[in-house]
Amino acid sequence: MKILILGNLGYIGPLVARELSQRHPDAILHGFDNAYFAHCLTGATSVPERFLHEQMYGDVRNVTADMLRGYDAVVQLAAVSNDPMGNRFAGVTADINQRSTVAIARAAAAAGVSNFVFASSCSIYGVAEGAPRTERDPTAPMTAYAKSKIGAEQELETIDTDMVITCLRFATACGMSDRLRLDLVLNDFVACALSDGQITVLSDGSPWRPLIDVADMARAIDWAVQRPADNGGRFLRVNTGNDERNHQVRDLANAVAQAIPGTSVSINTDAPVDSRSYKVDFSLFRELAPDHQPQVTLEMSIEQLIRGLKRMNFNDAQFRSSPLMRLHVLQGHIEEGRLSEDLTWQ
Repeated sequence: MKILILGNLGYIGPLVARELSQRHPDAILHGFDNAYFAHCLTGATSVPERFLHEQMYGDVRNVTADMLRGYDAVVQLAAVSNDPMGNRFAGVTADINQRSTVAIARAAAAAGVSNFVFASSCSIYGVAEGAPRTERDPTAPMTAYAKSKIGAEQELETIDTDMVITCLRFATACGMSDRLRLDLVLNDFVACALSDGQITVLSDGSPWRPLIDVADMARAIDWAVQRPADNGGRFLRVNTGNDERNHQVRDLANAVAQAIPGTSVSINTDAPVDSRSYKVDFSLFRELAPDHQPQVTLEMSIEQLIRGLKRMNFNDAQFRSSPLMRLHVLQGHIEEGRLSEDLTWQ
C-alpha cells in the first residue's frame, strides 16, 4: 500500500504513523501538513516522522487530484481541531474541516484512490439525553467544529464514486502523544493534578463523554485504510470507541485523583448545563472491526499521561496559557505575523 496522511503533524498523527508502519512494514507512508504545530514536540526522544518515507508541507486547501495519484489510501486528519479554535476561527473551520475535506475526497476519487478515511467526531451528538446514540440517531451539533464534521459527512455521502469512504466518529481523544495537547478533558485533569494538586471541574460533573486513547484511534485508522466495501458499505459512518469508555466528567476527575495521591477535586455544582453531554453506542464498530477494537483502558491512559508529563518535567500550573493549548499556538503565530487571520502562512 501507499498511504498519505493529511494533517500528520498534530496530536494524533505521530501515533498513526507509528501504527501503520508497524502493521504494514512494506507500505509506503507519506505525510502532508501545514506545520502549524510541527514544533510542539513533548518529550519525544526523536522526531515521530521517522516512521514516514516522506514528509511534505502544504495547505490542505490546495490539494489537487494530481497530488493524490498513486496512493491507495488517504487519511484526512487535518482540521481546526476543537471548540475554542472553532469559535475563534469559525469561517476557517468550515473551510478546512468541511469544504477542503470534501474537495480532497473528490480529488482522491478522481485520482483512483481506493480508500478515503475521514476523522469525524462524536461531538456531533451535542446534548443527547437517554440511551447511547447510534449512527442512526439524530445529531445535534452545538459548535462550529461539530457542525463542520457533520457537514463534511453529509457531503461525502453524496460523492458518486467506487472509492470506499469511512467516516470515523471518534470519541473524545485522550492519552499521550509526541505532540501532546492539554485542551482535552482527561489530559487537562492529569495536567492539573500534577502541576497544582487540584482538579477544578467547570461543569457540575454530570455530563457524559466517551473517550478513546490516541493509540486506539490509530488502530481504528489502520482498519479503515484497508476496509473493503462489503464490510459496512462503500460509504460508512461509524461511532469509533468502546462502550466501557462512556464516562461522566466527575468520574474522570476522581479517577485521576485516585491515580495521583493528594489531588483534590472541586466540582461546580451551580454550573449551567454543559453544551455537550452524550453517551455513544459503539456496537457497529465492534461488529465491523473485531480485530481493531480499543485496547487502552482509562487507567492506562491516565498512567501513560502521568509518565509522559513527568518525562517532560511538567509543572506549569498556568498551562492553559501555554503552547500545549492549540489555540495559543495559532494566536502566537498570528501575533508574530507568521499567520494571517485565515490561517495561511505569511
